Amino acid sequence: MRTLIQGGTIVNEGRTYDGAIVIEDETISQIIQGHTIPEASYDEIIDASGCFVMPGVIDDHVHFREPGLTEKADIDMESRAAAAGGVTTYFDMPNTVPQTTTLETLEDKFALAARKSHVNYSFFFGATNDNVDLFEQLNPHRIPGVKLFMGSSTGNMLVDRREALERIFASVQLPIMAHCEDTEIINRNMVEAKRLYGDDPKVIHHPEIRSEEACYESTRLAVELAMKHHARLHVAHLTTAKELALLDHDPKITAEATVSHLYFCDRDYAALGTRIKCNPAIKTERDREALREALNDGRITVIGTDHAPHLLSQKEGGCAKAASGMPMIQFSLVTMLELVDQGVLTLERLVELMCHNPSRLFEVRGRGFLREGYQADIVLIRPHSGWTVTKNVILSKCGWSPMEGHMFLWRVERTLCNGHTVYDKGRVDADYTGQSVEFR
Repeated sequence: MRTLIQGGTIVNEGRTYDGAIVIEDETISQIIQGHTIPEASYDEIIDASGCFVMPGVIDDHVHFREPGLTEKADIDMESRAAAAGGVTTYFDMPNTVPQTTTLETLEDKFALAARKSHVNYSFFFGATNDNVDLFEQLNPHRIPGVKLFMGSSTGNMLVDRREALERIFASVQLPIMAHCEDTEIINRNMVEAKRLYGDDPKVIHHPEIRSEEACYESTRLAVELAMKHHARLHVAHLTTAKELALLDHDPKITAEATVSHLYFCDRDYAALGTRIKCNPAIKTERDREALREALNDGRITVIGTDHAPHLLSQKEGGCAKAASGMPMIQFSLVTMLELVDQGVLTLERLVELMCHNPSRLFEVRGRGFLREGYQADIVLIRPHSGWTVTKNVILSKCGWSPMEGHMFLWRVERTLCNGHTVYDKGRVDADYTGQSVEFR
C-alpha cells in the first residue's frame, strides 16, 4: 500500500515548510520538501491543501479506566476519542481494578488493548509499598516507566513509607512518573475547610485543600530522592509556579504540564464547577501563567492530558464528594492550538512538547517524528475552520466534556496511525486496532 500526502505544510523538528510525505504500508518512506512530487503510482492520494501536517500526538498520561471501571470509560471508546483528537499513542495509568501492580495484570491490559485499542498503546506499571522486587522483571522495551502515587491516595495506590520510597528510587532504571501531593497536608487542609465551610466545601476551595504547599513539599521530596539515587524522575501534572524552581538542577528530572492546567485557572470554577475538579487542583492565574512560560524555557518537557473520565453523576457535590478528573484527550490538541493563536507558544514548540519530547523522554522507537523509516503516525490539522463542541461530537464514553459549548478555530481533519486512516472528518475506523509501542 503506497500513500501520498501532498499539498500540506509540514511541521516537524522545529521547521515548517511546504512538502509531501510518501507512506509505504505502515512507515514513512520519503519526505519531500517543495511541490515537486516524484512520478509513481499510489494506492491513495491524500490532499492536505490548507492543512498543517504533523506527527501524531503522544499522550504520556491517560486513565482509560479498563479493567474494572468501565461504566465511565473503556479502551474502545477512549481510543476513538484519542484518534479524533490527533493522538496516535497513549500511555495508560495503573490505578484500575485490579491495579496494574503485578506482571499478570500488566499482561491482561496489553491483551485488552490488542483487541480494543484503535491507536497505539502502552501501560505504566504501578509502584506500591511492597512490589519493588518485581521491577527487575519488567520488560523495558515494552513499557514507558513506573507510576508512583507519592502522597496521593488515588485508587489506594499511595506509597507512603520512606523505606519503600527509597527502595523505589534506588531500584527503578526506567523513568519514574510521580504524582506529587502530600497527603498529610491535604488531610489537614480538608479538616480546616470542613470546619469553615461544612462537610462538603464548594469546589472553589479545592485549590486551598490540595494546595501549593501540598504539591511543593511532595515534589521537593521526589526531587531529593531522585538526585540522591540518580533516578529518572518525571513529575506528572505540575501545577504551581513554586514547583518550577525545583526543575533546574538535573537533566534527568523532568516535568509534565497538562492541557487542563495550562488552559484553566481558579476563576473558571465559577462557570464550570466540578467539571474542572482534578487532582492536583487547578490553581491560580499566576500559576497558570508560570506554567505557560515554562513551556518555552525547557522546564516543562511534555504536555499530557491526565484524561480521567467520570460519569457526570460522580461529579456532583463539592471538594469532599465530587470525583476528581475530566475527559480531555479528544480536545487536547485543538485546545493547545488555541494557545498557539494566543501567542503562548509556537506551532513548532507545540509539536516539540506533544510529539517529539514524549518520544525522546520515554525512548519510544520509531514514533513521534516525521522521519523516513518511522511509523506513519500523522495528523492533518486545519486552521480557520470554526466549530463548536456539542454533546453529539463527544466520543468519550462518559458523554461530557469541560469544553462543551466552546468554539474552536482549529480542526483535526485526519489522523493516520501506522499509515492507516483511523479518523477522517468525523468518522473513526472502529475496525482498526493500533500497535503496542516499543521502547529503547
